[in-house]
Amino acid sequence: RDLYDRYGKDWKHGKDFTPPPGTETMDPQEFERMFGGGGGFSDFFQSMFGGRFQRDFGGATHARHERHGVDVRAELHLPITVAIHGGTSRFEIPVTLACATCGGVGFLDSHVCPACGGVGKVRKRKHVDLKIPNDVRDGMTVRLRGLGEPGTRGGEAGSLLLTLRLDDDASYRLTDAGLEADIDIAPWHAFAGGQIDVTTARGTVTLTIPKRTHAGSKLRLRGQGLADGRGGHGDFYAVIRLALPSDLTQEQQRLLEQLAHGASK
Repeated sequence: RDLYDRYGKDWKHGKDFTPPPGTETMDPQEFERMFGGGGGFSDFFQSMFGGRFQRDFGGATHARHERHGVDVRAELHLPITVAIHGGTSRFEIPVTLACATCGGVGFLDSHVCPACGGVGKVRKRKHVDLKIPNDVRDGMTVRLRGLGEPGTRGGEAGSLLLTLRLDDDASYRLTDAGLEADIDIAPWHAFAGGQIDVTTARGTVTLTIPKRTHAGSKLRLRGQGLADGRGGHGDFYAVIRLALPSDLTQEQQRLLEQLAHGASK
């Protein structure tokens, strides 16, 4: 009754309704300036909905349906030598891609897509060439964008979060203390001491052998190990092994035999 008294018999007819004289009306352009013109309530909606709404022509808004793909995790095992010197590692990973036949929708001409079975995604294997810098650390993670799960309705694919694991190889071992390598020295160096060249993670350096060094001893070279992630390097440990050189001179052979005879008496 109140609506009838205020607006007359046309109060139910939305599109035919003409406000009575004296009633305030708003110009469409004024409405646009207030609610959709790039400021005011437009900014308010953006802050409330985090950009999930976009303008359409005429100032209208509609929800976006694209969704970012999910990140996936995997591990890549590398020999320590590759981590020391750097290089390129090629590996193969299973990836999920949007179906190229149906564009990721799952249907084709109102029928289930024969390529993906209506899922909108297909599984394939992809070869990836990863450039390995010479300062990688065991357990560090690298992000490879676009190699995760595909997005939906045009959304970007997720990332592959690849954790690098360093494996022992023929030259080096990784321990809690640092980087280790077996170093062969001659018996006379073990007895009398001396200096030899060894190859560490940072290059060739001179190692001083103390007198009466036993097989299995670990000699530390500070700062000659792998990168520590804080701008420095860990330590390198030379694990001593005794070995006779294969190119002994006759005089060296005579002295060793003489030493052996003396030790047996």
